Amino acid sequence: MKIGIDISTLMDAYFSGVSEYSYNLIKKIIVKDKKNEYFLYFNSFAPSKNLKIDISEYPNVKVAQTRYPNKFFKHIMQNLFKFPKVDKILGGVDLFFSPNLNFFNYTNAPKKIITIHDLSFVRYPEFFSLRRNLWHKMINIKKTLRKYDKIIAISKNTKNDLMELFDISENKIQVIYSGIENDMRKISKQELNLIKNDYNFKQKYNLPKKFILYLGTIEPRKNIENIIKAFGIFLEKNPQAADYKLVIAGGSGWKNKNIFKTWKNSLEKNNIKFIGYIDKNDKKYLYNLASLFIFPSYYEGFGFPPLEALACGCPVIAANNSSLSEIVGDYSTLINPYDISSIAKTIELYCLDKIDNNIFLKKFANIKKEYSWDKCAAKYLNFFEDINKNN
Repeated sequence: MKIGIDISTLMDAYFSGVSEYSYNLIKKIIVKDKKNEYFLYFNSFAPSKNLKIDISEYPNVKVAQTRYPNKFFKHIMQNLFKFPKVDKILGGVDLFFSPNLNFFNYTNAPKKIITIHDLSFVRYPEFFSLRRNLWHKMINIKKTLRKYDKIIAISKNTKNDLMELFDISENKIQVIYSGIENDMRKISKQELNLIKNDYNFKQKYNLPKKFILYLGTIEPRKNIENIIKAFGIFLEKNPQAADYKLVIAGGSGWKNKNIFKTWKNSLEKNNIKFIGYIDKNDKKYLYNLASLFIFPSYYEGFGFPPLEALACGCPVIAANNSSLSEIVGDYSTLINPYDISSIAKTIELYCLDKIDNNIFLKKFANIKKEYSWDKCAAKYLNFFEDINKNN
């Protein structure tokens, strides 16, 4: 079977959740499958040396690139001439898989599969910039999804959203959970001490000794303003906890002016530290060093950061909504993301040892068995084979 895969997100300068997903999934698929032929496709004006996946060891895998200006390419794909046909660019494929929403046209020949991560832009357009909302409108997701034979949802919550918002048949949707990288683990005390004393790591992040961690894009949907406010209430009511700091990590998103305004107006401004985008290899160290991870997002399609934190043995507070209760509910404390005083109270329970962390720590070992990239890739490969047989 000849399989085409869209790898556009692997050209991103900084990996987001979708980029990480695509990278880990595609890497596992090509490692596991020596039988089928793969054609990894992307359009970019930049040269292919920017590609972040190595295929040199896999003779059944090839990379195909077109070098059109991206905005022009997407415009002609979606709105003008309805060409080029991506499967023709690849010399013909039996199946084409897109791990994220993108603009493509096809002939009638290949089976077409797409992964949908979340529909936050439909549920909460107010959390997005005008530019991004216009882009989402231009996609015309309902029309776009009609092109695909099957849709993979990364959670039951996303599946339910697809059915509710776009009236898509349940039979057309398959749920396949994402995985956690093996690197996400609880490290030994010796390794932890080494990283604490590592000069380069200390210079890069300058982390406090005791801190509560948020890691994710700095944008309104993540509810960072309420994290800042709840942290202020926690310190105000518990002066004995003055040695705790709040560390906010992640790349800058959109519409985040109010987040920084809330921080600047906070009485605890000096105890709150923004440290920017975190290198992939450093994430596990932050999770291991943190006393608590907090993630009261208003909506998530899956929610990688709280799952990664749990895999590293860090207690987690998460919102009781969307996919978060589905994915991490059994391993964390769920809160109402709108209730700032409740968030503050839950922080207090963890940081002042009023809750028994062992209740959750005993369950952490199951997380990697339940959410593994090996398991995820195997399910995708079975899915590809089933669709091809039914062609």
